[in-house]
Amino acid sequence: MKILVFGGTGTLGKAILAELQHHTLISVGKTRGDEQCDILDDGSVDALFGRVGLVDAIVAATGDIHFGPFEEMTPAQVNMGLQSKLLGQIRLALIGKHYVRDGGSITLTSGICSHEPIAQGNNATVVNAAVDAFVLAAATELPRAIRINAVSPSIVTESAPLYGPFFPGFETVDAAAVAKAYRRSVEGTHTGRTYRVW
Repeated sequence: MKILVFGGTGTLGKAILAELQHHTLISVGKTRGDEQCDILDDGSVDALFGRVGLVDAIVAATGDIHFGPFEEMTPAQVNMGLQSKLLGQIRLALIGKHYVRDGGSITLTSGICSHEPIAQGNNATVVNAAVDAFVLAAATELPRAIRINAVSPSIVTESAPLYGPFFPGFETVDAAAVAKAYRRSVEGTHTGRTYRVW
């Protein structure tokens, strides 16, 4: 299979590339990778798919969210997560579906906060829950037997030094274990599912 992996230069993305290494992979980052693309910009996404052409699968492990106290949170901070992790991934699905071969797949990334809210993680809860809802709804209308799923990981072990303080008492999950859920989505038969790795 020919697979586009957005966020392929990140911690989770590298694990996904390793798990799917038996396929033809194209790693996409904002400034690094085999291809570069700004998921916040329609033109950049259009141009990427124009260069790459038809693919069998799209995997998105990318997008930023805001962490901070709710009482200090501003609409602009909320919008950052909405524009990046939510709309950025939706943009990849909406534009990318025209470049996915019949019977191919799209896999997005949400996260544990959709079901387990944390202090200073309001934006993460809203965005991750919305990604899961988008996948559930999109699966009912995607044409040509294209499947769509999401992977919802807990905090990744390799990222614990940076994000661990936001997740007191949470079990971490190795990136390699999370990557198996992406393989399940790409090579499996499900659609409209959120694979929880927590």
